[in-house]
Amino acid sequence: MSKRIIVIGGGLAGSEAAWQLARAGIAVELREMRPVRQTEAHSTDGLAELVCSNSFRSDNAQANAVGLLHEEMRRCGSLILKAADAHKVPAGDALAVDRHGFSAAVEAALKAEPLITIVRTEQATLPAPEEGHAIIATGPLTSPALADSIKSLTGEDALAFFDAIAPIVHVESVDMTLAWRQSRYDKAGPGGDKAAYINCALEKPEYLAFIEALRAGEKTEFKEWEKSTPYFEGCLPIEVMAERGLDTLRFGPMKPVGLTDPRSLRRPYAVVQLRQDNALGTLYNMVGFQTKLKHGEQIRILRMIPALARAEFARLGGIHRNTFINSPKLLDSALRLKAAPNLRFAGQITGVEGYVESAAIGLLAGRFAAAEFRDEAIEPPPPTTALGALLTHITGGHLEAKGTFQPMNVNFGLFPPLPGKQHKRERKPAFAERALADLDRWLGRSGAEAA
Repeated sequence: MSKRIIVIGGGLAGSEAAWQLARAGIAVELREMRPVRQTEAHSTDGLAELVCSNSFRSDNAQANAVGLLHEEMRRCGSLILKAADAHKVPAGDALAVDRHGFSAAVEAALKAEPLITIVRTEQATLPAPEEGHAIIATGPLTSPALADSIKSLTGEDALAFFDAIAPIVHVESVDMTLAWRQSRYDKAGPGGDKAAYINCALEKPEYLAFIEALRAGEKTEFKEWEKSTPYFEGCLPIEVMAERGLDTLRFGPMKPVGLTDPRSLRRPYAVVQLRQDNALGTLYNMVGFQTKLKHGEQIRILRMIPALARAEFARLGGIHRNTFINSPKLLDSALRLKAAPNLRFAGQITGVEGYVESAAIGLLAGRFAAAEFRDEAIEPPPPTTALGALLTHITGGHLEAKGTFQPMNVNFGLFPPLPGKQHKRERKPAFAERALADLDRWLGRSGAEAA
């Protein structure tokens, strides 16, 4: 067997897996195809590039499952969380980052690690057994050649869905006589204050006109083979939401609850929120405003929002095709491919959704591969933890429950029920308390304390 482990893919999952392996004293060859071959969504060749939002979502470990996952990963010595914490920008109670500073920090850490060798090359086929252990972390934008190799080996077609990218606005072009700064319910978070978001209000006639324009706007045309591909429900384009009902957006990314327009001293009819996207505070992204509108239509329609009437866009929305494998059927409980146990899968290609979830599976894949490489027993994290709940979801739990498999963000619905009865306000903190206690015991047993 080889004296090093191959990691294919330099995104969040691959970067985290490589880091965990190196922390365990194991040599790693990290293969990334950019810039040899670019994807439809990436704009740089940087490792751990964030191609969609710059938010890692809530950082509240006591009230939100993804915040709990943040804390668990910190305790496991996560490189991704360390870089995110070092490059956070104001975002209320969310953890959002300067995307360029974050990516540069991850890449610098990996380059400085003597046990990690970064190779820029496209991996067209799965590594053969004689190449030793390998982790496939190519993400939702896996190259066609490698995707074909996966299909050939497993006999399973990769499932697919579309993921859309939200526009980014130059903050100086926002009309602050109409917009105001406020976090929902005035919540303050680890990287910001009670006024982390810029809010752009619409009154009812403006909102109705906006919805009509979204419905009528010219959209990106799909190729024939793409037309049957479903969207991920947690990342729907705004025009798709508009087609589902007049008030769908008002109960989604344009919800006004918890906000007060200082001009009228009342809750507005609808609100578009902008969140800081870089450390300088010059760029803000439109929260939840993924779109497949053509670029000219995006500018015209988004400028119907009063505070954005003269908005200048640093990046317009886009759309790309994501792929993921049928993990509950193809992977074992240690993330190994059943058809080729020398191969592990990690990240969004396994069917988790979100930056943090992808990195979390990379963390587990790296730890599992390290244990197996050293001929040690593999002990998965308890299912009561956020890490364990995600692992259970992608390696069997979902398949047993429904018979189908779709991408999923971490949520408390994936956790085993709590014993006894709790008041609604006590339930999430109780999940978190149990999870962190069980995680600490797992880390102690597995000798996997944070480096």
